[in-house]
Amino acid sequence: MHFTPTLLLLSVVSLLSACISVPSANLAPSSASQTLNQAHLQHIAKIQYFSLRGRIGVQTDGKGFSGSLYWQHNASGDDIALYSPLGGQVASIKKSAEQITLEDANGNSIAANDVETLTQTTLGWQLPLAGLVDWSLGRPSSSPIQGSTWDAQGLLTTLHQDDWKIEFQNYAKQNGYLLPSKILLKSDKVNLKLLVETWNNIGH
Repeated sequence: MHFTPTLLLLSVVSLLSACISVPSANLAPSSASQTLNQAHLQHIAKIQYFSLRGRIGVQTDGKGFSGSLYWQHNASGDDIALYSPLGGQVASIKKSAEQITLEDANGNSIAANDVETLTQTTLGWQLPLAGLVDWSLGRPSSSPIQGSTWDAQGLLTTLHQDDWKIEFQNYAKQNGYLLPSKILLKSDKVNLKLLVETWNNIGH
């Protein structure tokens, strides 16, 4: 059969197009993981209250803090107790619709408009509680998302939000939910690590 130059050119273009279209099959796992991610976030979006025990480590401006914490969160607010490595209570933070207060180890009570300002002023480092309520559960807060990634199971692995870069590790099933047990947070001034040892009273 005789091929004209035009027909030959069309044949080559068709062959190249077919070759180029083949790698698109590699997008399927990413699309599947995105669907799983959306389903997972919808599932954990139902969580309205929880309590946890764990450890916290903070590095900022050449200073550091490490210890344990007990955190109760519900629709009414938050109650967080911070302890030194020796078990002495360092601070008690209480947040409600009416007020936000921190009581230090000496029994002094200090109030502020937000927990971030309160902890920065009294402890020397910022606890990003506004976002941490959601981040501790492995989900974004309501603020704009600056970037995020997730694994093949649809579980969030990294999140960039409110100028914090967050990494989620070691997911485990708790009360029917897959939740992270290790969370690393980094801002321009603070490196914060939260290790969750036990989850309790998770519900909606």
